[in-house]
Amino acid sequence: MSRLNFTLEKEAPGSRARAARFQTLHGEVQTPIFMPVGTQATVKGQTIHSLKAVGSNVLLANTFHLLLRPGPEVFKKVGGIHKFMNWDRPVLTDSGGFQIFSLPESRRMREEGAHFRSYVDGDMKFLSPETSIGMQKAIGSDIMMVLDQCIPSTASHAEALAAMELTHRWALRSLEARGDSPQALFGIVQGACHPDLRRKSAEFLRALPFDGLAIGGLAVGESPELRYEFTGIAAEQLPKNLPRYLMGVGTPLDILEAVHRGVDMFDCIIPSQLAQRGAVFTSQGKLQLRRSVYKFSEEPIDPACQCQACREHTRAYLHHLSKADELLGWHLLSIHNLTFYHNLMRDIRAHILAGTFLSFYEKMRVQLGKPDSDNPATPPKPAKVFHYPKLGDYEIHAGPGGFNSVRQISSGEVMHSVNRPEDEAERLYIGQSALAARLIAADAPADELVIWDVGLGAASNAMAALKRFEQCYAEKGEKPLRPLRLVSFECDLDPLRLAAGKAGYFPHMRHAAPKTILADGRWSHFSGAMTWELRHGDFLALFGDAPPPDLIYYDPFSYKTDSALWTVETFTKLFAACASKSSELYTYSAATAARVALLSAGFYVGEGVATGPKSETTIAFSRPDGVTRHPNQPHLLGAEWLARWRRSTSKVPASVPAEARAAFEQRIETHPQFNPAP
Repeated sequence: MSRLNFTLEKEAPGSRARAARFQTLHGEVQTPIFMPVGTQATVKGQTIHSLKAVGSNVLLANTFHLLLRPGPEVFKKVGGIHKFMNWDRPVLTDSGGFQIFSLPESRRMREEGAHFRSYVDGDMKFLSPETSIGMQKAIGSDIMMVLDQCIPSTASHAEALAAMELTHRWALRSLEARGDSPQALFGIVQGACHPDLRRKSAEFLRALPFDGLAIGGLAVGESPELRYEFTGIAAEQLPKNLPRYLMGVGTPLDILEAVHRGVDMFDCIIPSQLAQRGAVFTSQGKLQLRRSVYKFSEEPIDPACQCQACREHTRAYLHHLSKADELLGWHLLSIHNLTFYHNLMRDIRAHILAGTFLSFYEKMRVQLGKPDSDNPATPPKPAKVFHYPKLGDYEIHAGPGGFNSVRQISSGEVMHSVNRPEDEAERLYIGQSALAARLIAADAPADELVIWDVGLGAASNAMAALKRFEQCYAEKGEKPLRPLRLVSFECDLDPLRLAAGKAGYFPHMRHAAPKTILADGRWSHFSGAMTWELRHGDFLALFGDAPPPDLIYYDPFSYKTDSALWTVETFTKLFAACASKSSELYTYSAATAARVALLSAGFYVGEGVATGPKSETTIAFSRPDGVTRHPNQPHLLGAEWLARWRRSTSKVPASVPAEARAAFEQRIETHPQFNPAP
C-alpha cells in the first residue's frame, strides 16, 4: 500500500490532465505542483519565508551534493533536513543519478554503482543504490528517489536498453535498502526516445511497491516536440493511483504540455537560473530586463502579478540591479518567477477541477510562447556569422543530440534528423539483418553475401556495414569468413563528397574507403573478402544488371522528396530482381503506402525495429521461408493490420490509377501472407 494515500480528484475532459492530493510526513500536497530546486538545502537567493510567501509547498534537494557537503553525519546529528534548514513542509530528494551523468570525465559506472571524483575535495567517492537511499534516509526527506542511470535522450536503442535494465536492477536494490522506512520512494522510468523501452520500463516498475513513479531522461538532448511525445508515451503507461513526476522539466510551456499528458509533479532550476540572467516570465510574454529598453521604465514587471518585486519595484530599478549583478536583483526576480510558476499551477488545478482545462490549455499554450511583443529585440549584427559547410543542394546540419547530419536545402529533409546516423544504421540495418551472424557463422554459405545499399547519401549505412565486416574479420579466428559484396546506388554524390571532405563533422568518414569510392567507384578490403562498389545514377536504370541481393538496405529520401522509389512499379521491379534468391529488404518507413506497395509487388511484409521516435520500421521478404529462417523471427503484418488497412481512407497509393484500384485492393486481400495455405 502506498505511503502517500494518493487520491485522484478529477480528470479533465478532453485531456489527460488530472488534479490529485496526497499526504506526506510533513503535510498534504495538492497536484499539479511545481517544486523549486533547493539543491544544497537552499533555493538559491531565497529564504524559507520568501519561499512560503510565493506559494512553495514542496522543495527538492539533491542527494549527490548533500553527500559531499555537509555529509550524512551532519543530518544524523541535527535530525534531518527539515530541522537543518528550518523548513516544515515536504521535501523530495533526487538520488544523484543526473549529477553522475553530468560528470562524464570524472566517473566510472559499474553494476555496483558509480565511482566519481568529488568536486569538493578531489577524492574518489562511491554512490550506489544502497548508499543513495542511506543518504536520503539521513536527510529525512518525505519522498526519496531510486538511483538511476541517466543517459542522453538521443542515445541508441542498445545504450538505452542497457541503461534501463541497470536502472531496473538498481530500483530493486533501492526498494530493499528502503526497508520499513516511512519515507515514500519513487521509481524512475527510463528508455530515452525509444517507445518500446519506455513502455517496457513502465511495465516493470508499476509491478513493484513504489509510492509514485517518475519519468526520467528527458530534457537532455531531445527537441521540445519529442519531449512532449515521450512524456505522453510514458505517462500513459503509469498507474492512475500513484503520483507521476516529470524530472527536471522545465519551462512554463513544458509544464503545461506535460500536465495535458497526465503528469502531476515538476521541478526545474529555470525560475532562479533565468532570474540570475535578468529574464522573467510574465502574462505579457518573457522579458529580458537587462535590455536597455527598460532603463527608464516605471512599470512593474507584470501588472497582473502581486509578488514583492511587482508590488514594490519598477522595471527600471530591476534593470539596474540585474545589469549591476546585484544579489538583490537575483532575489527579487526569482521571487517573481517562482510566483509565476506557482500561480500557473494554481490556475491549472482550478481549471481541471472546474472541467475547463482544455480551453485553458489551448489559450495558455499560445500565451506562454509569446515573446516581449511590446519591446521586440533587435540583436546586433555579429561581426562574423558562422555557416555550416555546404555543397550544391546540401549542407551540414547540427542535430540537437550533439551529432551532425546532412540536410537537403531545397526540401529541408535531413538525413537522420533524430538519431545519430551511425546509431540508426546499426540498429535498423546492420543489427536487424544480423549481418555479423551471416558473415561469421559456422554454417554460413561460401558464396558472397550481396547487399544493395539503396540511397548511399553520406554513407552511414555503407560504412556501418564495412565497420561490422572489419570487426568480424578481426574476431573470426580460425572460422571462415563469408565474402561480402556491397553495392551502393546513388544519383547525387554531393552528400558523400560533403561528408568525406569534412570528416571532422562525421566520425564514420574517418576511413580510406569513402574517398576511394568517390575517386575510383570501387574499394576492396586488403583481405579480398569484401568489395564495395558504387553505381552512380538512377537506381531504376542501374539495378537490372547488379548481382541479385541477399539484403537490401532501402534508405532513399522520403516519398515527398523521392517519390519514384516508393511506387508499386518500383517495388515490383525490385521483387523481380530477387527472383533467384530469398532476399530481405529493410527500410525506415512504416507508412501504409509503402507497405501496401511492397505487398502488391509480392513481398511478405513485417514490422521492423523501432528507431528513435519511430515505433516501427518495415522489413520485407521475397519468399515466405525468409521469415522462418530470419534469426530474429520478425512479426509479419496480420489480421489486425489488415483490418486497419480496410478502414483506411488511403488504402491505395496515389500512384495507382483509378481504374486499377479495385485490382490493387484484391491483390492485398488475396496475398498469401493473409491467406496461408491450409
